[in-house]
Amino acid sequence: MKRIFNYSILAILIITIPSCDKGLADLNQNRTSPTTLDPVLLLNAAIINSSFPTRSLIFDIGIVQQMITPNGGVLAGANFNQDSRDQSGIWGTYYQTVIKNTKDAIVKSKDIAARSNLYNMARIYQAFSFMVLTDEFGDIPYSEGGAGYSDQIFFPKYDQQSTIYPKIIQELTDAANALNASGTVESADILYSGNITKWKKFAYSLLLRAGMRLTKADAAKAKATVQAALAGGVITDNADNAYMRHDANYNLPLGVTLNGTEAANFYLTKPFVDRLKNTSDPRLSSIAIRYVGATSGNGQTVASGNTTPSAQIGMPMGKDNGTIVAQATADGLASFYDYSQADRRRILKTNSPQFFVTASQTLLLLAEASFRGYITSGTAAQYFSDGIKANMDQMATYDAGCTIAASARDAYASANPLGVGTELDQINTQYWISSFLNGPEAFANFRRSGFPTLTPNPYGQPTNPDLPNGTFIRRLTYPTSELSVNTANVNAAIAAQGPDKLSTKVWWDK
Repeated sequence: MKRIFNYSILAILIITIPSCDKGLADLNQNRTSPTTLDPVLLLNAAIINSSFPTRSLIFDIGIVQQMITPNGGVLAGANFNQDSRDQSGIWGTYYQTVIKNTKDAIVKSKDIAARSNLYNMARIYQAFSFMVLTDEFGDIPYSEGGAGYSDQIFFPKYDQQSTIYPKIIQELTDAANALNASGTVESADILYSGNITKWKKFAYSLLLRAGMRLTKADAAKAKATVQAALAGGVITDNADNAYMRHDANYNLPLGVTLNGTEAANFYLTKPFVDRLKNTSDPRLSSIAIRYVGATSGNGQTVASGNTTPSAQIGMPMGKDNGTIVAQATADGLASFYDYSQADRRRILKTNSPQFFVTASQTLLLLAEASFRGYITSGTAAQYFSDGIKANMDQMATYDAGCTIAASARDAYASANPLGVGTELDQINTQYWISSFLNGPEAFANFRRSGFPTLTPNPYGQPTNPDLPNGTFIRRLTYPTSELSVNTANVNAAIAAQGPDKLSTKVWWDK
């Protein structure tokens, strides 16, 4: 009986095991974790993460002398002509959260005919992102950049900038031409809600920007590229501006920094304030605030804030937190906390927008293109005037308190027409102002054009071994992570481009 009983139990187990397996298989299915991701969400992730990190404040914006800090430590950079290979800057942010996502969006949408528009939108945005990176560093991983997931390339080779730019130009041209207004509307896209007309204008505006980068490196290529961009149709209206819209969930990195621990550490520079102040530029009252009489960060209260243009005083270049004390006294201030700042309660809120490409920038590039004879439609003077007005109108996007009256806008444009013999200076100085808070673009165009005319930051010169006396920072250096992990490829890039120093010029910087 015992043996029969044991056999019976065995039979029951044999019969029930398959049914148990079936139940377990169902239980082991994760019904909430996706096995694939819509590529438009990958593109959106790239756009969201494109807003420039705090390091662009420490370097780009400081190099072009718009904002500066007298403090060192983690804030040391352009203020002290000091190198800092921090991978949390543009390199880390763009490769890890922008290029990676655009690359994956391209791979996932490439062979889906119904997602052709998305595929080309991702190509355009990737071209924009690579342009930011190569302008900052020079030679970078381009052809193999972002291919860790798709192609298992973990140690990408570097491409020379002289080969990257023609490829970016071709990519923008092909992708813009391939966009189809009759195709699928990618309404989930957070940049333009899938609006093909606006995406085309974005692409051709980038093409214009790329062409103008080459004015000194390859004038013939520059002219042909600019003409193609204009023929395609560029952004000339603020309604088409390319920018990241921030909110309570997605904050502006610079706004977070300047409304947080570094609120009392960054100041508008004397060159920037004086330029606006001396020309009675109404943008100064939209940008600046001075906490009159402040002797500490706690003294920078709403009650002490003054936005009157005549009251603004910019911080001189080349000071540290020791020498700035005497300078503030000499300037008649209570302390260095009394210098003018970019208003963190208006233009630099945590939910302020981050502009990437604007009508103002595009119109000013067209003004220079017209002056150079690259294009014949329109006049340099009209493009110049329209570019100034567009930037002034754009100020209202930051905050209602930044709005510039049309009468003040028009009066300034009339009082500051494009002159004869100073065209390049005037156009690119306005580009500098129009690119305020877009550090990478302001830095790139300053190097390309040589304007505005600024005096190099004297701090640490003439003894700085990395920056010859009387010169500017010309590029950012490769992060430590590349030097230690991708050593062979980064060393090959250094051998081709030149020393990995702040003073080494990128290819188009002639």
